[in-house]
Amino acid sequence: MAITGRVPLLLLLGVVAVALRPSQGTVWLWVLAVALLVGADLLLAPSTSALSMVRPPVGTVRLGHPAETRLLVVNESGRRVRGRLRDAWQPTAGASGNRHRLALDAGDRAVLRTPLLPRRRGDLRAVGVTVRLRGPLGLAYRQRTRVVEGAVRSLPPFESRKHLPSRLARLRDLDGRAAVRVRGQGTEFDSLREYVRGDDVRSIDWRASARNRNVVVRTWQPERDRRVVLVLDTSRTSAGRVGDVPRLDSAMDAALLLAALAARAGDRIDFVAGDRRVRSLLRSAGARDVAANLQEAMADLEPEIAEAAWGQLAGAVTGLGRQRALVVLLTPLEPAAVEEGLLPVLPALTRHHRVVLASVRDPALEELAAGHASLDEVYDAAAAEQAIGRRRWTADLLRALGVDVIDADAERLPPALADHYLALKARRLL
Repeated sequence: MAITGRVPLLLLLGVVAVALRPSQGTVWLWVLAVALLVGADLLLAPSTSALSMVRPPVGTVRLGHPAETRLLVVNESGRRVRGRLRDAWQPTAGASGNRHRLALDAGDRAVLRTPLLPRRRGDLRAVGVTVRLRGPLGLAYRQRTRVVEGAVRSLPPFESRKHLPSRLARLRDLDGRAAVRVRGQGTEFDSLREYVRGDDVRSIDWRASARNRNVVVRTWQPERDRRVVLVLDTSRTSAGRVGDVPRLDSAMDAALLLAALAARAGDRIDFVAGDRRVRSLLRSAGARDVAANLQEAMADLEPEIAEAAWGQLAGAVTGLGRQRALVVLLTPLEPAAVEEGLLPVLPALTRHHRVVLASVRDPALEELAAGHASLDEVYDAAAAEQAIGRRRWTADLLRALGVDVIDADAERLPPALADHYLALKARRLL
């Protein structure tokens, strides 16, 4: 139960009775009278079980984008009900305006809408619905909290989507330049046409020419249906924050942009995420909705305070197929973690695949390295320069092993990775 603001006011009115008859018995009689009124009002208040509540599915929403949950409330009793209702969600769901007034006649129904603004990825759930129904005197409420199932699935925001149109235009330009087809390594058969002066004689199809009056040559096109394997590191190093965003979220953004671009190019995208074990594994056939599938697969991923078992992640990549692929390792370029965990498994990956390492760089290091105004800043600059030097040395070591390294800040990493993919396409290295 709960009392309304009228009860304290009613108790204050007892001052008048005490003034007319100043005795302790008057005080207790007045308190008893108020308690009896509150008890009677509570007994006469409608039961909370008279209300039935149903919540339609909320669905999915991108992190930071508004959503709305609806609650259908039906008065199944034979009397009018008045009161309040609170639709409570876990704090990261960002529920606002979730306190609603109720005034329903017998058999009436109402749809109560609560705005949501998710602040965390994953499944965000409703905690409970608290109902308060007021008695006829307006002194007491009957209160009860009921569980009404509800959840909203918050997906990665995909902020780098804004870079997709310009990269698709460059991809179409590459496809247009491929209209003049040439024969060579990394190409596949397209069609037959008549020989013209200047064609490579090695392209002549002698069997087709024997069936025609003219010499026929084969035309070739750059290979499509290539494989791109995205490997997302969810170990402890991905929990570090660059600005206000974890490295893991920035790496997800870069993976989504590359996946959307590669799918439009006709390539197949596979996805592996893990740390000491594989957390998520997704096979895709190059569908147009690959970004949506990836967002679903990434929604529940969180950094684990554990080292990455790169041997298991490399085994998962191998288990996806032996066909040569572009393997993109989305992991921080932390010298200790790379040297101890990643380096031993790189030769097996680079032997069969083209490997790219994409890392989120912290611009605060460059800012610290540039400060020399005071003695403390000089020491900070020296430490920052040492950290930058170790990262450069690790990047050079990876390049010597045949790994392409892309080290950029969170805002520039997604377009830089997409540009590198397009450059490999232009050079026919995929």
